[in-house]
Amino acid sequence: MLGGNVFEIDALRLLVTVAETGSFTKAAVQLDYTQSAVSRRIASLEKQAGGPLFERLARGVRLNPAGHALHRHAVEVLDRLSRAEHELTAIHAGHGGTLRVGAFATANISLVPAALRAFLQARPNVEVIAAEGRSSTSIQRLAEGTLDLAVVSDYPSGLPSADGVTTEFLLEDELLVALPRDHRLAGSGTIDLRELRDEAWLQDAPADRPMMLAEICARAGFRPKKTIRIAEWTGKFGYVAAGLGVALVPSLAAWAVPAELALCRLGDLAPRRTVYVALPAAPLPAALKLRDLLHDAVG
Repeated sequence: MLGGNVFEIDALRLLVTVAETGSFTKAAVQLDYTQSAVSRRIASLEKQAGGPLFERLARGVRLNPAGHALHRHAVEVLDRLSRAEHELTAIHAGHGGTLRVGAFATANISLVPAALRAFLQARPNVEVIAAEGRSSTSIQRLAEGTLDLAVVSDYPSGLPSADGVTTEFLLEDELLVALPRDHRLAGSGTIDLRELRDEAWLQDAPADRPMMLAEICARAGFRPKKTIRIAEWTGKFGYVAAGLGVALVPSLAAWAVPAELALCRLGDLAPRRTVYVALPAAPLPAALKLRDLLHDAVG
């Protein structure tokens, strides 16, 4: 830019071609211009640049010092534009760029990693940035444009929503109960929820929010005797192993449960959560590919 004027991309491309061929005539043939059109456009570019850019020789032309300076920048600009074009083409085809993926903790134990492994085999040039967080946080980040896809759930306190974010069913996940290995019911396989009415329950939620635990206990005819708020799954497992309480565990997390714990089903009163894929209003092709692979991972 000189004097507030911006060099046109076509003019810079012409400058580079003339420099490479050393001839207005050869550049005209290569770019499918007339020789007079090349001469006019170079003259216009030189006027915009504030002076001559080429030395006119008996046989052709060559860059002068000012031409060399502009040529260096022109090559950089054209190269960056070419790379940008290729990158955008890859992004629009779902084969390049960055894909930002959010998921809640237990989805990251096996479901999301399995889908991402398949995705990266199919789309090795896409950079995946994974972020773990609550479903409400992931939905909000999708609405703000800082995530491209999220795996979310209605557990423990309902499915969040946000303008411009769509959700589609992925799977229904049964909740099991984790007990210490020496618990009197640990070897039962399937137990009646009512048999746990005197247990302390480990959960992660403020007391003033509606909880699935309270709802399923109410259906069984009792209220939890005591609840202990523990956020992380490792902490919940540690408390259960120590005999300090029991916890609902999604089946998605079953294989990560320590050997010190026993998992039991809850029969007819077994609670279930629904897992969804959430996408913004205009999803990236790469996000749609990962969505399909998530469905494949569910089977």
